[in-house]
Amino acid sequence: MREIHSSGAPRPRIAVFAGPTATVLNTPDLITSNKARERHGLPRHPGHFDALRPQRLAAPVTVYVEAFSAHPLERDAACLYAPPDGWLNKDGTFHDEQPFDDATPVYAVELHPEDGLYPLPYMARQANGAAWEETATAPFAPPEAARQTFYPDARRLYEEIERFGLGDHGTPVELWSVADFDFFRAAPSGGYTQGPDSERHGQDFFGYYPYHLQSEPGLTNLAQATNQVQAVLAAGEYAGVQWLEGSPTVDETLYWLGLVVDTTVPLIGHAAQRRHQSLSADGDRNVVDGVKYIASGVALNERSEDRVGACVVVDELVYAARDVTKADARPGGYEVTGGHGGVVADLGGYGPPQLTYLPARRHTHCSDLRLTTLPERVSGVAGTVDTGVSMVGVLTKDADGLVPTAMPRVTITKYSRYAATCSETGSPLILDDEVEILARIKANLAEAPLAGFVCEGMSPFGMADPTRNAALSVAIFAGMPVVRTGRGNTGGMAYKTDPTFISGNNLTATKARMLLMAALLKLGALPPAADPFNPTSDERAATEQAVARYQTLFDTH
Repeated sequence: MREIHSSGAPRPRIAVFAGPTATVLNTPDLITSNKARERHGLPRHPGHFDALRPQRLAAPVTVYVEAFSAHPLERDAACLYAPPDGWLNKDGTFHDEQPFDDATPVYAVELHPEDGLYPLPYMARQANGAAWEETATAPFAPPEAARQTFYPDARRLYEEIERFGLGDHGTPVELWSVADFDFFRAAPSGGYTQGPDSERHGQDFFGYYPYHLQSEPGLTNLAQATNQVQAVLAAGEYAGVQWLEGSPTVDETLYWLGLVVDTTVPLIGHAAQRRHQSLSADGDRNVVDGVKYIASGVALNERSEDRVGACVVVDELVYAARDVTKADARPGGYEVTGGHGGVVADLGGYGPPQLTYLPARRHTHCSDLRLTTLPERVSGVAGTVDTGVSMVGVLTKDADGLVPTAMPRVTITKYSRYAATCSETGSPLILDDEVEILARIKANLAEAPLAGFVCEGMSPFGMADPTRNAALSVAIFAGMPVVRTGRGNTGGMAYKTDPTFISGNNLTATKARMLLMAALLKLGALPPAADPFNPTSDERAATEQAVARYQTLFDTH
């Protein structure tokens, strides 16, 4: 039975996914407190105060809190207060009546384990008795000699936000009174390394701290996470999704999910520029704002279907995932990309969320690339550009969703001036100079039947130098579609100057890569030419016709 909100309506249920390298799920190193150091005769840590860390009581305890100590001016209004619970004399004895004038007024508080977390000094030490000075036993220690700072899922994060978060008017931050939550792990940042189902760092979970142990998820992990999100939402039990990931890439993942996940509920991503529990941590507020956005229903149309698409909710703003990127490692360090739109809703102030515009691009339940409509098989390419390229069948979808081993491999190449090499006679540029592109074409034909390129060229045109263009044309006529985008955070549309290339519109190169991957799963490889270096006019016409189908997807998503 669904819980009821104070308004009388059923509380929405939100699916929360822990993604990779998520600073919002990362916490500061657990450092042994000075109280523990004094107890065990260890050198003190610099600093006047101990850092207090959320921990659980093992047994009930009574504490005495000095009256009027919550604010410097409380005592100034003492006449407005009820009497304290009692007084402590100088030896710490409690009295119900004030024993003398300079006795300390106190409140008696019973603390119980079931109350939840309390901020307390961290008393743990290393196995050898030494104090913890960082998250590992020593600098650059291997994984087995290091603790983890990332939470394995978001359950503890949400508990701490509600337990310690404070609203502007002194009331607790509300999460569970607004919505119910189920927590999932999709390529998470932290993992369980002990026990029969132990997880492996860099294969089952992906963190970036300690920095020398950084790991990154791959295409297989993306496919598995996509299938998990689709399966969770298929039951129709959730009002929305909150996806937690590292700030540099959360927009890429959300754009991908918005392309391929077939759902009518909002998909929103959160990140943080600062670790949870750290000074001015921004991730906690982003999570609370995301709950506010989903619970408000502002993203839904009259049929209760999401009309906005995948978004990133940070810094009290809601960005379309397609049109945002991280530009700096500070709160406020996100920027609109593409020169048009970007911010779809405002979450500032005390009022409800307000939409500012609706994106025109297709997404989620109206996407032409949604998982439920993708074919089970498409055509890929294999062979070599020297001996011939042929079409091969590729199983891309099965009963579980995307086939992880069939995920398309899309490479980004970047144009810059003065990089090309001319022959001594000034004749046309030498194609063999493009060793990276030619080597990638060779590797793709051997290992990745679904593959393509994104060329980040001139802004906004997308074109590169003649040699790079020629090398990419070889890729095209070897069956690999190529997208042209403008440089960096381009503000205009890439030109459609050559019908064998796909125009990336105003997408960044990283977003064009995600869209091309999804398009390959729908359309498969381009028809290869008998000789990719010298296609015939008929082969060129066939390629242009195939590229036009890709272009339709790029013009609408």
